[in-house]
Amino acid sequence: MGEYLNQFFFGLYPYIALMVFLVGSLFRYDRDQYTWKADSSQLLRSKGMRVGSNLFHVGIILLFFGHLVGLLTPEPVYHIFMSAGTKQLMAMVAGGIFGTICFIGMTILVRRRLFDPRIRATSKSSDIAILLILYVQLILGLLTIPFSAQHMDGSSMVALANWAQYIVTFRSGAADFVLHEAWIFKLHLFLGLTIFLIFPFTRLVHVFSVPVKYLTRKGYQIVRSRGA
Repeated sequence: MGEYLNQFFFGLYPYIALMVFLVGSLFRYDRDQYTWKADSSQLLRSKGMRVGSNLFHVGIILLFFGHLVGLLTPEPVYHIFMSAGTKQLMAMVAGGIFGTICFIGMTILVRRRLFDPRIRATSKSSDIAILLILYVQLILGLLTIPFSAQHMDGSSMVALANWAQYIVTFRSGAADFVLHEAWIFKLHLFLGLTIFLIFPFTRLVHVFSVPVKYLTRKGYQIVRSRGA
């Protein structure tokens, strides 16, 4: 039963989650473009918003790209520069720093969302749910650090990276890499996949609306003062 569940959650479930993520996001953009927004609550109360939001976004962006590079870089590539153990140590240090930044920001945002009466009254259930899910996922990620410290040879990191690379390249046997890994890693993976699964139905879709073109815009933005 254990091997069957492992095969489902880490061999089949990733494709279910990613398919819903892609199809659901395209469908929502096509049918409900007016809901494609973050619904900022800054106008209701700005206290804590700027600090919390900036720390959260900086931390989570760095964590996302750190995971992306760390998991999808093949062993032969980074072995030219470092060993698996060195790479794991770098990941633990960087993850700890970025995770702490994100944790401080998220704690401010969670407290603001749950305990500010004005913001709580205008919050959707999905807004609160996704914020708490991200918060739990972040905490789980930070908790993986002491577990990783028990295997400084990089074996767990290699296993997780192989799992991710097998998934994205549609190779069979991906679930076997995480079969004997600690429960904290499996729970972190499962919740991460679940975030992809529910992504199209939450405010997270605003990630696709990042104004990248703003960085390469032609001309200057004209701002008029309130002078006489």
